[in-house]
Amino acid sequence: MRKTFPPERQVIESLRAGVPSLGAVHALGSAQPDIEEAFAGLLGRVADGAPAGLVVGGGFGSGKSHLLRHLGLLAGTAGFVVSHVVVSKETPLYDPAKVAWTALDGAVVPGGASGPAVEVLAAALDPDSPEFGRLMVSVSAPSAGLDPRFAATLLLFARLKDTGEEFVESIVRFWAGEALSTPELRRQLRAVDEKFTFGRIAPKELARQRLRFIARLMTAAGHRGWIILFDEVELIARYSLVSRAKAYAEIGRWCAGTRPEPGVPIGTVFALTDDFPAAVLAGKREAERIPARLRARQKPELAELAEHAVAGMTVVAERMLLLTPPDDAELDRAYERIKQLHANAFDWLPPDVPGLERSASNRMRQYVRAWINEWDLICLDSSYRPSSRTVELPATVVVTPD
Repeated sequence: MRKTFPPERQVIESLRAGVPSLGAVHALGSAQPDIEEAFAGLLGRVADGAPAGLVVGGGFGSGKSHLLRHLGLLAGTAGFVVSHVVVSKETPLYDPAKVAWTALDGAVVPGGASGPAVEVLAAALDPDSPEFGRLMVSVSAPSAGLDPRFAATLLLFARLKDTGEEFVESIVRFWAGEALSTPELRRQLRAVDEKFTFGRIAPKELARQRLRFIARLMTAAGHRGWIILFDEVELIARYSLVSRAKAYAEIGRWCAGTRPEPGVPIGTVFALTDDFPAAVLAGKREAERIPARLRARQKPELAELAEHAVAGMTVVAERMLLLTPPDDAELDRAYERIKQLHANAFDWLPPDVPGLERSASNRMRQYVRAWINEWDLICLDSSYRPSSRTVELPATVVVTPD
C-alpha cells in the first residue's frame, strides 16, 4: 500500500528546496504590502480594459517567486485568469510566439474547471449572450489591430458550436496556438455564406495578436482579464544585443504603453534581481550602447526597436518596486507558522531553535532554510544543538558580449 504524507510535509519539502509551491504560499502569505497595493491598482486598471504592468526586484532568495505565486492567488481570487512564465532558454522574453505558447499552456482559469485553458474558455462562451456580441464587435473593429482570422474563426465558432462539426476543435486549437489551414477556413466560410480576405502574417505578430484576442475572449467567458507573471527576467542579460533590445521592448510594451492597445485586459508583472539596473543598465551602459548600436545600422525597424527598448530599460531603472526585507514581526510570524507545519509534518513537538542571527543582509529563504535544517537535525537526535550561519559567495550578472 502506497504511503501517504500529510499536506504539511509537502509544504515543508517545498520550503526546504526553496520552491514556491501553492501550499507554501497559502501557508505563509506575503509580507510586501506596498507591492500588493500596487498590484491591486493594476487589477483595477486591467478590469477596466487598460493594459498595465509592474516591475518588481529583489535579491536572490528574497522571495520574488513566492511573491509572484501570492499575486497569482490574489488575481485568481479576484476573477482573473493567471499565467506564470519563467524566462528561460526555452521561453526567451524576446520571442512573442514562445511566450504566448507558454502563457496559454499554463493558464489557470478561476472556478476549478479542468482541462486546457482555451478549451475551458471556449466551452464557457455563449454565442447568444451580450458578452459574445461585444466580443465579436471588438475583434472585428479595425482599431483592434487583429488579423481577420480571429473574427472569422469567432464567427464560425458561433455558427458551428452546437452542431458537432469537427472544425470547431480546429478553431479552438488555433486560438490556443496551433496552425490553421487557410483553404479549409475559406471553405468553412463559404459553407455559411461568409467571406473574409486573408493575407500573410508573421508568426511573431500573430502570437502578439493571439494574446490580445484571448484576453478579450476571457472577459466574454465571464472573467475579469488575464494576468501574466514573468519570473527570472534578469536572464535577458545573456541575450545578444538585438535580442536584449527586443526583450526590453516587450517590457516597455506592457509597462510603459509604448504600443498602446486599448480595450485589452492584460496585466503583467516582471520579476528580476534588484541589482540589474546598477549592474547591467548602468554598469554595462546598456541604456547608451543598445540604442546607439541599433541606430548606427540605419534601418527604420531597428531605430523603432531602439526607441521601444529605451522605454523598457527606463521602466526597469526608474519604476522597479523593491521587495522589503522581513522585519522582526514578520520573522516571528513565519517562524511560528513553519514550526507548526514541521510539527504536523513529522508528528512531533519541535523545540525552539536559534536559527540565523537576525540581520538586514539575510534573506527570508536563508531564515526558513536554517529553521527547517535545525528542526530536522534535532528530530533525528534530540541531544543535538545546532548552530547556523551564512556564507556569502560572490555572484555577478553575466552579460553576453556583443
